[in-house]
Amino acid sequence: MPLESLLLSQDIETVRILRPTLEQLSIEVEVCQEARKASEILISEKFDAIIVDCDDLPGGLAVLQGLRNTPSNKNSVTFAVLNGRNTTTQEAFGMGVNFVLQKPVSTINASRCFHAALSFMERERRRYYRQPVKMRVKIVLEDNKEINATSTNISEGGLALIVHQALPKDVSPRLQFILPGTNTAFDVEAVVAWADIKGHVGVRFLHVPQNMQEVLEKWLSEQLEKAQNCSEKPPAAKPGVTR
Repeated sequence: MPLESLLLSQDIETVRILRPTLEQLSIEVEVCQEARKASEILISEKFDAIIVDCDDLPGGLAVLQGLRNTPSNKNSVTFAVLNGRNTTTQEAFGMGVNFVLQKPVSTINASRCFHAALSFMERERRRYYRQPVKMRVKIVLEDNKEINATSTNISEGGLALIVHQALPKDVSPRLQFILPGTNTAFDVEAVVAWADIKGHVGVRFLHVPQNMQEVLEKWLSEQLEKAQNCSEKPPAAKPGVTR
């Protein structure tokens, strides 16, 4: 599962420089030339990096300003490409942009920028990644009542569970479990984020002790690496995709 990016630009020269620079870092590139279409894509698809040519594309700045309101991409690593006349670097950072590129964009500057951002993209990928896992989870309520559950997936931010009895509303339980292949007994504070009538429950971690957080991050990274290595073939490349 390579990293994926959306490049919003009509500038042929900017695309000519940025696309191969991203590809050299094994980041797939989808090019979009219309702000309205980009907004639609960002609602339904998740990207690790979003690059917006915000000064020279009609509506580009609005896409950048609204990006943090899109549930799927509010935490994606963002890049603003500026022309030096309209939006200032300070204004771009004020909109939540992570990195700024100034035109004319050179291969050297683009490479430095994306190399610097790579660890942020990989970190966000791990945070967002949900690993399927079936394990026993004990839910401990505030009155010390215990409810047994089974997990279906886990991320750095929480767990999806199957619970065979109704949970009280507005509870903040403790979750106790042991990740497969580890010896660390997790005991973390959580809050119920959502639940349905079929017993599926999503819980969000409120506080994970540092030692447990390190184990969880390492375990998820290993599972993600295994998933990438076990792919029979790489996904169809997006470099040729332009919308």
